Amino acid sequence: MLGLAAIALRSHRDRPSILWPSLAGVALVGFQAWLGRETVRLGNSGESVTAHLAAAMALIGLLVYLFVRSYYPARIGGRGASQRFTLLAAFGAVATYALLLFGSHVTAANAWNVFPDWPLMNGTPFPALVGDKVVAHALHRWVAVIVGAIVVATAIVAWRTQRGRPGVVALAVTAAILYPVQSLVGGLQVLTRLSEWTQTLHVALGAAIWALMAGLAVTSYYAARTAPAGASVPEEGSSERGSVRDSVRSYIALTKPRIIELLLVTTVPAMVLAQRGIPSVGLIFWTLLGGSLAAGSANAINCYLDRDIDELMARTRRRPLPAHDVEPERAVVFGIVLGIASFVVLTWFVNLLSAFLALLAIAFYVVVYTILMKRSTPQNIVIGGAAGALPPVIGWAAVTGNVGVPALLLFALVFYWTPPHFWALSMRIRKDYAAAGVPMLPVVRGIAETSRQIGLYSILLVAISLLLFAVARLGWIYLASALLLGGLFLRQAWILWRQGSAPEASTAQAIRLYRYSISYLSLLFLAVAVDAIVLPIR
Repeated sequence: MLGLAAIALRSHRDRPSILWPSLAGVALVGFQAWLGRETVRLGNSGESVTAHLAAAMALIGLLVYLFVRSYYPARIGGRGASQRFTLLAAFGAVATYALLLFGSHVTAANAWNVFPDWPLMNGTPFPALVGDKVVAHALHRWVAVIVGAIVVATAIVAWRTQRGRPGVVALAVTAAILYPVQSLVGGLQVLTRLSEWTQTLHVALGAAIWALMAGLAVTSYYAARTAPAGASVPEEGSSERGSVRDSVRSYIALTKPRIIELLLVTTVPAMVLAQRGIPSVGLIFWTLLGGSLAAGSANAINCYLDRDIDELMARTRRRPLPAHDVEPERAVVFGIVLGIASFVVLTWFVNLLSAFLALLAIAFYVVVYTILMKRSTPQNIVIGGAAGALPPVIGWAAVTGNVGVPALLLFALVFYWTPPHFWALSMRIRKDYAAAGVPMLPVVRGIAETSRQIGLYSILLVAISLLLFAVARLGWIYLASALLLGGLFLRQAWILWRQGSAPEASTAQAIRLYRYSISYLSLLFLAVAVDAIVLPIR
């Protein structure tokens, strides 16, 4: 790395994109050496081993970037082609990196041997999650399946949409081919009781897949930047630069702070319920910071992907990208940086499980909801609601290090709350959605059917809120709140259902339901926290 940095200083001073990463590589090697010393000093503790691997993989990623970047011109003009595939490749790379760290943690924590069989776990794919080691090992296998699906999906999309870029296709397909091989070697680790050759080969293949996915993301980015702009959405930016204050305000707006506030309302009560008291201030702070960064990441990337339809809708026309306050390219980089920062914060200060869940929420919101579902099905908000339902699970995992049944019920509570909440809003702005070509339920099925669906989901929502009382062993404070708030919610939904055939009346009632739904969720989760603090466990 010293030689590489010397060459960069000597021959590439005019290329900051080469110079500074080369110098950063030297610092990273020094940091990794220090981590190596700490790993030995701490007796190969799980945290130090994982941190050492993280630094090593980061160095590999940096070298891959330098290799790819040196191939392209020093200065790249224009906006280039669409970066949609680059986003998918970047998520695949981040997911692969995170999986490597998770696997290192499982091995270092001596959790690799809790199951004697593979691919099943004690003869079943869904074993009882009893004990931290069992939870860590089972989650690692489940996450490996999810990441594998992402890698394979990336290869399929590359094969279908990137045929004009052979290098991109080759990287994606090679990673998809190596992934099942690496998974098989991981299984052999279990079956051979962690023999040395399986450990070495497993890590080597993992590093190779990470290098391929990182190379795929970087190559895709620069291939798109250097390509002529085609039929993709023009990436227009503001020709005038405002003040620093205006820029900061615009970047904050990209994160959609009001949505973040609502998401965090569900995180802290979940932490209080898991603790059966108030967790440490530090844990709450870092969990909320990591969660805010994750939500901001997903929202910023969503703004980038939806900038074309945002420009067509009156409600979203003033957002930073349609208003040309922020360049699209900077917006997507901002979103990715926030996502990386979220993963680092949660991994370092909370735990790896909460970091993975936050990463899953980002990927689900961006890939499943924004890219795949939003413009293709009226059930978009139902499926996409899973991303917004993960914050309470993240809060629970931050405290306990696992995902318990109460956390799943909190997830279900937010999941079934989302359709009535969002469909009520979409009834009011259905003309905007129709003009933008977004198949929201009121646009496709009409007001009457939307009102009926809101009523059905409201019934399920209230039922789950009462089930939480029994499963989480909450007290009378929560029960009284759930009954009162749920009764009012059902009343609002019933009035809307009855007015379903009258557009003007139903639209007014839909707005009342929309506003009440925000109060409902906030007050219900407040009741969870108060009950868990004040009352003893039943």
